[in-house]
Amino acid sequence: MPNIRFDTYYRYDELSRIIHGFAEEYPHLVRVESIGKSYEGRDIWLATVTNVATGQDTDKPALWIDGNIHASEVSPSSACLYFLNKITAEYGSDPDITRCLDSRVFYICPRINPDGAEWALADKPKIIRSSTRPYPYDEEPISGLLIEDVDGDGRLLSMRVPDANGTWKASDADPRLLVRRDPTETGGEYYRVLPEGRLEDFDGVQITIPPKKEGLDLNRNFPSGWRQEGEQVGAGPFPTSEPEVHAIVQFIAQHPNITGGIAFHTYSGVLLRPYSGQDDESFPAEDLWTYQKIGAKGTELTGYPAISVFHDFRYHPKEIITGAFDDWLYEHLGLFTWTVEIWSPQRQAGIAEYKYIDWYREHPLEDDLKMLKWSDEVLGGKGYVDWYPFEHPQLGRVELGGWDSLLAWRNPPAEFLERELALFPEWLVWHLLISPRLELYEASVRPVGDGTYLVRLVVHNTGWLPSYVSKKALEKKVVRGLVCEIELPEGATLESGKRREELGQLEGRAYKGSSPAGWAVGDPTDDRVKVEWTVRAPQDGTVKLVARHPRAGVVRTELEL
Repeated sequence: MPNIRFDTYYRYDELSRIIHGFAEEYPHLVRVESIGKSYEGRDIWLATVTNVATGQDTDKPALWIDGNIHASEVSPSSACLYFLNKITAEYGSDPDITRCLDSRVFYICPRINPDGAEWALADKPKIIRSSTRPYPYDEEPISGLLIEDVDGDGRLLSMRVPDANGTWKASDADPRLLVRRDPTETGGEYYRVLPEGRLEDFDGVQITIPPKKEGLDLNRNFPSGWRQEGEQVGAGPFPTSEPEVHAIVQFIAQHPNITGGIAFHTYSGVLLRPYSGQDDESFPAEDLWTYQKIGAKGTELTGYPAISVFHDFRYHPKEIITGAFDDWLYEHLGLFTWTVEIWSPQRQAGIAEYKYIDWYREHPLEDDLKMLKWSDEVLGGKGYVDWYPFEHPQLGRVELGGWDSLLAWRNPPAEFLERELALFPEWLVWHLLISPRLELYEASVRPVGDGTYLVRLVVHNTGWLPSYVSKKALEKKVVRGLVCEIELPEGATLESGKRREELGQLEGRAYKGSSPAGWAVGDPTDDRVKVEWTVRAPQDGTVKLVARHPRAGVVRTELEL
């Protein structure tokens, strides 16, 4: 097994070595390829994971899994590697994993944004949102506060600057904590709080925080709902303009066997579903119900709440997000896709009930005290750093301290990483096992006299989801129906039937009621289809039958006449 630990975060070269190590160790299960290059020219690695002895990956239903589209969100890469490690190590011993890899395929892209992750994991980190490509302008900021580690201790903290008009004061409950001064309060000791950094062209009066030169957000660059920069910051000049996003979109578009998706992000400890920009009323009812059922299973297995971005996770109640990956995969392709936000510092501190984004706008002091206690007792005081004096080159005497966000917030601290990653594999396997799955029900041949035979093929969908996956996919007309074909032996002719039949979609069990009682309309065999041919073959021979569906897979069989 590849030499891999889950109490550390890997930079690009080591991650590349590890993912190729899986292909070397498990050649019967794993293939690794580059699906494109990043802005700085790094390969974007993808692992295809399936039992190659049971057929090629494109003939099987698939689940897409990715991580680290945002630069500093590096634990998602670890989540992908942890999952890859588990399913390869436990293939053959775990029945669900074995069944999954025998009949289906995972496409795993651990690090979509290798350039941004290198900046975040550097010895002297630089934190940006996403891509390292300059956007919208290729010029350095010439004034204002430039965020960096000014005292060289390897941390990015906060600076508190004494200011009579400052917003913050020390808390009576614990002087390390800062709380807002009352609206009419005067006469106290107040502070202005800024990110740690240095000032360019400081006039002694005004402090501005300029936007970073690298202003792209790759998770705003997908086609669905894409808006220009004036409406959606970081969206790029046009949909899929960025090489990392283009590589993903092209791969998924070329693999219609993908039946769903999971994108790992940080943080908040939630399972997010579309829509980002529309009310739940916009869903086909069956799709919303299905999303809710998949989410309920996710909550059961991970402990993470399953919520709507639009209803529960907006950064501002009057603003929406567009151009996101999960919206694109659902809205354009009709695939049930989730954004998993790994890690909740609040939940770690014992704050069980909090409203995600709203918590940062308003929460009680008791929550801050719980967070501080967690830092003291669990993180050994490293999460929240007590304020210490520093002679700032432009501001003079200030204090540095507060939360070390890279350590405690953006990703799990290394010693807690594996525990968090272990929450997800069972749900990911389950999510793929609910996919549609085309299987052989019956294949037969019966002589009817004079060198003529009746050939019958019956296939059915044994998956929970219908072959088309979602009602949105039907609405968008993005998925072809079942196709059945017959190949005749030499000298044979087809007396009835067509060499290629298109037979529509096969239902699954997802849209059945919770009970067969009451006004339920029964359980027809709409998961099953039969096709028959009359073949005249004076010299007998072998007929080859193929049934294929882009999302449900392929069935092949042969019959001797």
